[in-house]
Amino acid sequence: MNVARIGIGQLCSSSNLKQNLEVVKSLIKKALDQDVKVLFFPEATDYLSRNAEHSKKLASQTPEFISELQSAICQLTKAAGKPIDISIGIHMPPSEVNTKNGDSRVKNVLLYINSNGEILQKYQKLHLFDVDVPNGPILKESNSVQPGSEIPSIINTPVGKLGSCICYDIRFPELSLKLRSKGAQILCFPSAFTMKTGEAHWELLGRARAIDTQSFVVMPAQQGEHDVYADEKPSDESAVKRISWGHSMIIDPWGRILSAADLTTHDPQLIIADLDIEAQDKIRRDMPLWAQRRRDIFGDFV
Repeated sequence: MNVARIGIGQLCSSSNLKQNLEVVKSLIKKALDQDVKVLFFPEATDYLSRNAEHSKKLASQTPEFISELQSAICQLTKAAGKPIDISIGIHMPPSEVNTKNGDSRVKNVLLYINSNGEILQKYQKLHLFDVDVPNGPILKESNSVQPGSEIPSIINTPVGKLGSCICYDIRFPELSLKLRSKGAQILCFPSAFTMKTGEAHWELLGRARAIDTQSFVVMPAQQGEHDVYADEKPSDESAVKRISWGHSMIIDPWGRILSAADLTTHDPQLIIADLDIEAQDKIRRDMPLWAQRRRDIFGDFV
């Protein structure tokens, strides 16, 4: 049987990048012990910030976070005598060109790093979470984050062909459909969902994208109340609370949940599932959605 083992590292990132990196390394070690081939971490694993200005400040530390992570992957795989690839959500500071053009916003990026510590892909989040509810919450990710402009290429991984997305991308099925058309067998949606939207739609969206594309869907999530003062505690700022929904899960192409986070703990945890690629192939053969798409009506965008 063609089975591939993957894992999710669920955690609650703070504003202290060094502390977060230690949690990441401990989860990678546990995953290696469990023979995980690819380990997926959430959006913003490097840090969660208090506000836009704080995020810009912390993003300047992310290159060091990435460099240390690359070294750690090499050291841990060498010590374990086996490989592991890492998908991890981070922030990148603006480029010199961005800054010269007056755009100091950070970039919300998903990295794919192989077991040799090499970065194979940098996907920049396409859809930004901008919500302005009358007499309700106002959330403007675009105030602090630059939107991406490119659909990512498919990555050939040790567990199958991977299509990369980030969080809010999950609400736009055309991206998932496009990635399936490009050959994806697995889609990942690393996220930091809010409590309200998570309770309402997290599982529903994941299962919908799995069924839409007949793909495995991997949903690594930030979970719990983030310590956004872990780097420093300014005395002149009112307290900011950031809480993420969690509920990391792995879903199969039939929409079934293969594995999910333990809801009784707030500690970092490893969620594991074995992906049956042969079973996926059978689902796609028995229900040949891609052969039946009405491209004569809708065009060939998928």
